[in-house]
Amino acid sequence: MGTKQPSRDRQVEGEGNRTADRNYRESATRHAQSGKSEDAARRAKRALEGGEREELTEAERDGKAGKHSATR
Repeated sequence: MGTKQPSRDRQVEGEGNRTADRNYRESATRHAQSGKSEDAARRAKRALEGGEREELTEAERDGKAGKHSATR
């Protein structure tokens, strides 16, 4: 088996990768500031208060139990 060599234009940082951390934090901040989180929260609340509650509760139970089925 061959080993994959890192690209010369990328520096391998390993655990504690500061570049990945910075990119994640910047992306998360942009998302939070975009207002999309509030809209998603409102839609989720409506779904829980409406007819989707049972299906969502079952999906949450399945997720916590480690069931990863995309279809039923």
